[in-house]
Amino acid sequence: MVQFLSRPKLISLTGIAAFALLSLTAKAQQVISLQQAVDLTIKNNLTIKQAQFTEALANEDYKQAKYNQLPSLSANPSGTYNFGRSANLTTYSVSSQTNFYASGSAQLSVTIFQGGQLRNQILQNKLILDGDKTSTAKVKNDLLLNVVTDYLTILTDQDLVVAAKQQIDLAKITLDRAQKNFDLGNSTRADLAQANAQLSTAELNLTTAQNQADLAILILKQYMEMDPSTSITVEKPDISKLTDIKTVYDATEVIKTAFTNNPDIRLAELQQETYAQAIKVAKGSYYPTVSFFAGAGSNYSSLVTTHTIGATPYTSVPIGFVDATKQSVVTMEQLPITASYSPLNQVRDNFNQSLGISVQIPIFNHFTARTSVTKAKLNYEYAQLSTQLAKNTLSKTIIQAVLDLQAAEKSYQSSLNTFNSNKEALNVTKQRYDAGLVNTLDYNTALTNYNKSQNDMIEAQYQVIFRSKVIDYYLGNPIIL
Repeated sequence: MVQFLSRPKLISLTGIAAFALLSLTAKAQQVISLQQAVDLTIKNNLTIKQAQFTEALANEDYKQAKYNQLPSLSANPSGTYNFGRSANLTTYSVSSQTNFYASGSAQLSVTIFQGGQLRNQILQNKLILDGDKTSTAKVKNDLLLNVVTDYLTILTDQDLVVAAKQQIDLAKITLDRAQKNFDLGNSTRADLAQANAQLSTAELNLTTAQNQADLAILILKQYMEMDPSTSITVEKPDISKLTDIKTVYDATEVIKTAFTNNPDIRLAELQQETYAQAIKVAKGSYYPTVSFFAGAGSNYSSLVTTHTIGATPYTSVPIGFVDATKQSVVTMEQLPITASYSPLNQVRDNFNQSLGISVQIPIFNHFTARTSVTKAKLNYEYAQLSTQLAKNTLSKTIIQAVLDLQAAEKSYQSSLNTFNSNKEALNVTKQRYDAGLVNTLDYNTALTNYNKSQNDMIEAQYQVIFRSKVIDYYLGNPIIL
């Protein structure tokens, strides 16, 4: 555990006054807390929206894979005007005249067996969808860590701004005293120049710190997709309350936990499962495809205007005579009775249906099925390597993060001790300087050491917090301040 120096002990009364003035100016600005920054990033960030669109597309592919199990139904109506000599497709006679012919049909087809490809494709598309969901979660998590990192950078830079203003105040006091001593002849021009240089350095440090803070705020706006011209300030948490920062972790345990919840690992494993399913899909091309089909249709021709509705009773019809006797030869016949044939009745009478089973057996397809299976297996083996590589990379990153946290804690303790020592040294040197026991050079040296150690301590303090939050990220813990 590491405990941080409370801000009341760190910031002088002059710094507090300066910070209070800055707060009054910032009242007109939009105050953004860490949680608000995270929420706005998740809501507005374009990278997240891109990932969500990819996820939505995968979801449509998954639904389509399930829809492919449904029967397919199609209708094919057509109408034709024929000119000149053409066939009457209703009576199958050939005539030379203008006519209108219409036909229509409907077909229903459903795949009964396709080597398991339909089912395996559904499973594969589901894995792809899960992978895209995990990818979206990864984008959100990565941006969350980036937002927290930048937020801590802003806090660090703002504390450095406050410290730089304190250093300017001290440098101005030193310059004023040096000027008075020079006017009284108690110091040289070199002492005065040294005091001026100290003030210039402090002002440069303030400019640098302010530029860094402004840049960090701009980056935060970019994460939130906020107009760069929008004036914002971040909500400053009470760092003094962060006294329970855990700094000792077992890297092996962190790695074990991260393997179960880290989106990078989950994404790699899902891609591996997807390629394993792709092998089954590709192997389905070796098997026959069995389909059931049914159809119905009818037709109409404008050449057919009448149809037979019955026949007359048998009557004798002369067909010739006997040459010798001149006696008539007759036969008994029935004459057809016709009636007007409406288009509706014609379509009804020509209605036809069909049922059948279709089997498509692959015999030789230029080795495309074999190539698809081989490529699917190679992709699966590649995905296995990618998964192991992701685990190795994550393990190295976590081990480095644990070491960085330990180093940050040691650096903070060292910088805190250095700051306290330089603070005490500056107080003693100032008292001796006021009494005329040390020269301006010694005092400026003590002041420079104090300023540097203060900046180092502030940066080290936030480094401990940041490194600890990185471990929380890999453990899947919520990142809060």
